[in-house]
Amino acid sequence: MSTPHPHKARRGLSRLWHAAGYSLQGLQAGWQEKAFRLEAQLALVLLPAAFFLGQTWVERTVLAGSVLLVLIVELLNSGIEAAIDRIGLELHPLSKKAKDLGSAAVLLSLLLAGLAWGSALLERFLP
Repeated sequence: MSTPHPHKARRGLSRLWHAAGYSLQGLQAGWQEKAFRLEAQLALVLLPAAFFLGQTWVERTVLAGSVLLVLIVELLNSGIEAAIDRIGLELHPLSKKAKDLGSAAVLLSLLLAGLAWGSALLERFLP
């Protein structure tokens, strides 16, 4: 039987503290990606705008949530790409498939955000 990883032995506040640190490191790594940086900068504008544009808490949640979903999916896509690149940089059909699927997920999250924001703008500003 193998010994567990030392990080898995942490409990309570120590585990929470270390997990928060790893999350911040992940955000820093994401910031190194051009696409995430652009989407995060756009989120700095759109998140406050969601509270102005949305007229109910549900609308505000959908608008803000769609922006956060784009960031989440972009981070996951970057993680997939990093894992594939760690395995090897040579061209391989499965590596391409994994990266293409991650890219498609980002595209769908962007389309969802565009639909949510477009619908809200139309409802708010067209009679």
